[in-house]
Amino acid sequence: MARLLTHTSDHLPYRFYTIPVLILILLGVIDTGYLAWLHYQNYTNLSFSSFCALSKSINCDTVAQSPWSIFWGLPLALWGLGGYTLFLILFSAIFRDDAAQKKTVWYLFFLLALFFSGISLYLGYISATLIRAHCILCMVSYALNFSLLLYSWLIIRRFCEPASPQGIVSAIRSISQSPARRGGLLCICGAFILARLIIPPYWLYTPPTTTSQLTHGVTEQGHPWIGAEHPQLTIHEYTDYQCFQCSKVHLFLRQLIMEHPKTIRLVHHHYPMDHAFNNVIVPEPFHVGSGKMAMIGIFAASRDKFWKMNDALYTMGRKKEAFNTRTLAEMTGMHAGELAAATRSEFIRNILLYDIREGMKLEIIGTPTFVINGKVYPGAIPAEILHPYLH
Repeated sequence: MARLLTHTSDHLPYRFYTIPVLILILLGVIDTGYLAWLHYQNYTNLSFSSFCALSKSINCDTVAQSPWSIFWGLPLALWGLGGYTLFLILFSAIFRDDAAQKKTVWYLFFLLALFFSGISLYLGYISATLIRAHCILCMVSYALNFSLLLYSWLIIRRFCEPASPQGIVSAIRSISQSPARRGGLLCICGAFILARLIIPPYWLYTPPTTTSQLTHGVTEQGHPWIGAEHPQLTIHEYTDYQCFQCSKVHLFLRQLIMEHPKTIRLVHHHYPMDHAFNNVIVPEPFHVGSGKMAMIGIFAASRDKFWKMNDALYTMGRKKEAFNTRTLAEMTGMHAGELAAATRSEFIRNILLYDIREGMKLEIIGTPTFVINGKVYPGAIPAEILHPYLH
């Protein structure tokens, strides 16, 4: 039987290849574990912003907020974590099995690394063409996968002889017959099934309670409001229907109004980050279509259906769905033709542009932004501002 280690003087020792492989696997576990935490924070923490949210195109948060960050009801990061755990199980077989099995286990390792490298290429393509943003931590994971592929290929070339299909089947059988590794594989499968059952879909938001229970109206300037008729605290929000953070805060504020309908009022201002409407702040294409969504919101306000439409527009924005007036009509009970006509109305467009100019006077450069007693709060409302009114 040929030996696994056919080390020659022109090759580095075997451990100089295997130790980096172990380090790469452990880095993968850390990276995907952090990505899973980052994904959770993006959907549950109102003020969260990751360290790698650097720009429009390099932004881990944008990738985490996309529908492609979920697969079969679980965050992709958890699938990656499971993959690196599987690498660890294979790696343990390389050091504990006999030399005859070690040779073919590296082929299994190579095939698994090849599979994950292919997934990396696909996800990179999705980021570049559909999400149009890249996650630094995801790219680290891609690099780790390609590195594992490279190292396993080098080890096969320098220390292994060709493996037959029967040998690979034998290696799989050997791994499955090891109580420890079989238990590890079963634990991975069980963990995914359990996670699928017990992890709530925190990335799916529940629409706010119907507005029929709340007082609502229009300010003297024409902005829709909801909540207290004689408020102790008035919050002016400047938001964009395609802004993920706006969507999170939207649900929080609606719940806040439901709990304090006699003391807090929320006033809505449209501030789409759409270059077709807001090109001073957004000179390049960004949130394309959010301007027309705002125009539909303005039209709905004229029919006393703003808050229902507001919820529907945020729902559409969260799902990253193509702008569709027919879908909005079905969600709100309005007429699709009227909604389509509203997006072409110069009168409504001018109302929207006025809203945008008012925001620019306040030097608002992003959404969400809140104005309370004339003071501007970008991103979130400080807790100390709200606290006196929550009793």
